[in-house]
Amino acid sequence: MALVLQRPLTGEPLALDLLNTTWPDRGEWRDVFDEPGGVDAWLAERGLPEPPGAEKPLRHTRSVLREVLENPGAPAEGALNEVLARGRLRPELREGGVEEVIEVDDAAWRPAWLAAYGYLGLLRTRPDRIKRCSAYPACTLYFDDTTRNGTRRWCSMETCGNRAKAARHYRREQSV
Repeated sequence: MALVLQRPLTGEPLALDLLNTTWPDRGEWRDVFDEPGGVDAWLAERGLPEPPGAEKPLRHTRSVLREVLENPGAPAEGALNEVLARGRLRPELREGGVEEVIEVDDAAWRPAWLAAYGYLGLLRTRPDRIKRCSAYPACTLYFDDTTRNGTRRWCSMETCGNRAKAARHYRREQSV
């Protein structure tokens, strides 16, 4: 029986989804990869191959991506570039069309490389739409703001958004 992952936010682009495999839950830090079979379940959920040894590269890339987002600059960018140096896209002509073939120096790094490369894709298209939930530090989740006007604030309106609105209401009631 396959492990079913219970996470607060799913469906984000691969790089952000990798970041969101850790989160605080009622004062305790949760990590999908700490669960038995968690790495394989996460890879299966994302439709990625499950190469042996993928856990260490995924954990490393997750920490590098978090560092890039939280402390941008040369050291973090250098660490991300090291992950990216483990693979490349090679164009190939197949059946009359061009296909990008992913090559990695070690199969265990393929999912991690895909996440790092996916982050670059987000930077190329809409860097201002990569956001951290406004409930930080209570919530550490990241999301791709796909709203029309780019004003999404919370990872989920049902959880963090409702908590923020309830807290605002409580403060208003207390000041009356």
